[in-house]
Amino acid sequence: MHLSEGILHLPTLIGCSAVATAAVAFGIKRLDERTIPLNALFAAAFFVAGTIHIPLGLGSVHLILNGMAGVFLGWTVFPAFLIALLLQTVFFSFGGFAVLGANLCIMGFSALAAHYLFRPLFSPVVSRTKLICAGIGSAIVGVGGALCIAAFLLFLDGGRQYAELIYLLFISHLPVMFVDSIISCGVILLFTQMQPSALNFTAKEADS
Repeated sequence: MHLSEGILHLPTLIGCSAVATAAVAFGIKRLDERTIPLNALFAAAFFVAGTIHIPLGLGSVHLILNGMAGVFLGWTVFPAFLIALLLQTVFFSFGGFAVLGANLCIMGFSALAAHYLFRPLFSPVVSRTKLICAGIGSAIVGVGGALCIAAFLLFLDGGRQYAELIYLLFISHLPVMFVDSIISCGVILLFTQMQPSALNFTAKEADS
């Protein structure tokens, strides 16, 4: 989901931008030549998923896939999402430059939560059931976490003024959570067959 410009007030925007800048800087430090291709792949997937959207009140509804990306990328999800969100703003006017930091916090920290919750399921020998649980769980945490962060920012900034919008965002994203779960399971299972090193590598890097 993208929060639109003109919703959040300046103090909230500045605070979100500061937090997002620190997260991006930390993520860049963890990038190297081995992780850049995977980051580019999920940044592109996140960009494409967000281009097909339905405007809804002060935000929008679209596929997110942030939980799946977070499981693979960890902290490096922040620079990846920054590029995707920036391109969506430039080419499609989704969100806006002023609210870029807030949208990055919404997407990035929920993705990071999925990473720390479900990366332990990836190991050299992992069952199909665990991979499916990781796919479903990462989608629920990714979408649900993004909703919670967006709701917190809206409530912090506008109080009960945005109560109906927050309720609408939660209801409208239930189908998104379902579709994200299916796609996430498919991608994780596909990586198991085609590039299992990506799963094991992510877990090792996160533990280092």
